[in-house]
Amino acid sequence: MPRLSQTTPNHPPAEDREPLSDLVERVTYHNAENGYCVLRVKARGHKELVTLVGHAASVSPGEYVQASGRWEQHREHGPQFRAAFLRAAPPTTLEGIEKYLGSGLIKGIGPVYGKKLARAFGEQVFDVIEKQPQRLSEVPGIGPKRIATITRAWAEQKIVREIMVFLQSHGVSTSRAVRIFKTYGADAIPLVTENPYRLARDIRGIGFKTADTIAERLGIPKDSMIRARAGVSYALLEAVSNGHCGLPEDELLKLAEELLDIPQPTLVEAMQLEITEGGVVADTVKERRCIFLMHLWHAEREIADRLMTLAEGAPSWGLLDAGKAVPWAEDKLGIALAASQKEAVAKALAAKVLVVTGGPGVGKTTIVRSILTILTAKGVEVALCAPTGRAAKRLSESTGMEAKTVHRLLETDPSNGGFKRGAEAPLECDLLVVDETSMVDVPLMAALLRALPRDAALLLVGDVDQLPSVGAGQVLADIIGSDTVPVARLTEIFRQAAESRIVTNAHRVNAGRMPDLEVPKDSSTDFYFVAADDPEDGAHKVVEIVRDRIPRRFGLDAVRDVQVLAPMQRGVLGARGLNLALQAALNGDASKPSIEKFGWTYRVGDKVMQTENDYEKEVYNGDIGTIVGLDAEEGKLAIEFDGRLVPYPFGELDQVTLAYATTIHKAQGSEYPAVVIPVAMTHYRMLRRNLIYTGITRGKRLVVLVGQKRALALAVRTSDEGRRWSKLREWLSDD
Repeated sequence: MPRLSQTTPNHPPAEDREPLSDLVERVTYHNAENGYCVLRVKARGHKELVTLVGHAASVSPGEYVQASGRWEQHREHGPQFRAAFLRAAPPTTLEGIEKYLGSGLIKGIGPVYGKKLARAFGEQVFDVIEKQPQRLSEVPGIGPKRIATITRAWAEQKIVREIMVFLQSHGVSTSRAVRIFKTYGADAIPLVTENPYRLARDIRGIGFKTADTIAERLGIPKDSMIRARAGVSYALLEAVSNGHCGLPEDELLKLAEELLDIPQPTLVEAMQLEITEGGVVADTVKERRCIFLMHLWHAEREIADRLMTLAEGAPSWGLLDAGKAVPWAEDKLGIALAASQKEAVAKALAAKVLVVTGGPGVGKTTIVRSILTILTAKGVEVALCAPTGRAAKRLSESTGMEAKTVHRLLETDPSNGGFKRGAEAPLECDLLVVDETSMVDVPLMAALLRALPRDAALLLVGDVDQLPSVGAGQVLADIIGSDTVPVARLTEIFRQAAESRIVTNAHRVNAGRMPDLEVPKDSSTDFYFVAADDPEDGAHKVVEIVRDRIPRRFGLDAVRDVQVLAPMQRGVLGARGLNLALQAALNGDASKPSIEKFGWTYRVGDKVMQTENDYEKEVYNGDIGTIVGLDAEEGKLAIEFDGRLVPYPFGELDQVTLAYATTIHKAQGSEYPAVVIPVAMTHYRMLRRNLIYTGITRGKRLVVLVGQKRALALAVRTSDEGRRWSKLREWLSDD
């Protein structure tokens, strides 16, 4: 685990621009991935060497550094200078030149030859290496082979420096500049100069707005065609972030005009060029011309084709007599299935593709267990998966069989951001069971079906009334709505589940009725409503309930067992505001190691969430972990995810957010012992029936709503009629 340390500023942030410059004596640490470095510098005005920490693509002893930042008092290492800006340049003094050449930075030159070269050519040595490399042979021991090595290495270093200076002069931070250089290599300057908007497409962490700023600095006009074309894709990506696979052409043009401030005639021309060159695709949905991102259009087409192919013929296990198999499974499991459950099991035994859907307490898990019991007894090879680690763990516990996340089942391939399993290397199973299918977006479902053998069967399980996936599309709803594959829709709530007010109130909300908010006389309930007059009062009560009341009354851990689920990010009662309040209440010890990055303070002990898929780390969007170590010297912290330690360089913390509170959307597929849901009129734009229904169904033992009854009533009576724009349902129906 990384060594724990903490930094404490001696000066307020306003004093972040104190200059420091001079010779690098030693490079204590340098991370090539993000540029983070710890240097020992012989600084002007200081008798002893100074510790300087910052970011640089490359830095070597003997170089001259210019920096601006602030002094800090490190708990273990004493005073150090933390650079907000850092630039290194080749040295100009004989001492610096000797150290620089002897550092090993230039392949072919070590300490011995570094000293010889510095003494032979003095301050002209760099000009000699670059312009008259044949003169290096004047130094004894340097022959043609070594000259070639030195010349090549010097050219590479020069390219790196030129690229870094270019990028930094155009407003790119060092850590981002390192990523750009690693992606484009020596071609970085011409590629970025020609089309800075490609950065938004190619470099993680750089979006259209950052690329747009760079383009402006390069002098690219706001109404240029290159910007308009990039803007069309940007506007589509904005739509995708709201779950759409495409948008009607008129809506897309209107959105692009608002985002870019470019006149529509220019945007129409840009869109046509993008269609012609294959950046986007034009098609129709409900007889309206729509524009799709190419990869999403192909992914939906592939889902439809593969589902129809899968559904053909009989399952590999042949015909089974459900009249005998179902009673056998009941006896084996010691259960009695209801008529609707028996019918669902019989459908699964006879069909190659089946959807099982229904709300909490209707017995979806029991059906899956019954199906698996029958088929595994027949020697059927089964694979189980779910979109999140928590959902996969729950599926494994309920079935007694191994279940994996979809990503792990498909074996992520960090080298290309895809999967090792696919059409060429299919999954080895006769039946694939996918739980929490409502969470699976279009690209992931396409990848899953691509890897499923043609003769295998598919069982999709999920609650279609929950929120659709965070990513693009509404796969489960479209499959069910197409009426193309068999669907078992369960509605009967079973006796044990009916005793839970979480379950009964979830079904009331789903039916458009207000939940029962009265507390029983004996106060024994798993569902509460706490009134709050305004957002500030609501935020105060959320903190009090999480920190004090739930742990005291129910014996649950405030951090580990309780999850606050907000309808939106912004505002006092949004996920961001509540995260700050809960962090202060639950982990506010300022003596703990911490770091400020990307608008957050990350502290050892914090509960955090990964916000995007990282295939190299094998950590995925929505995974929750705990910060267990922080090392300022190495510029990274350690996060524990389900017992696995994952290191994060500080420059990659834009992937991580605090998770004491999160949005209901981000909580899909997860269950928590207790959930606290703020519901206020300030959330009115997000208040929908399926949002509240999804939030309530995340609670396993306890649900507490905090806010205003009129806001809850608004949500319950507002059904989400704003269907996502996707083509999948039509393609399935047409086939």
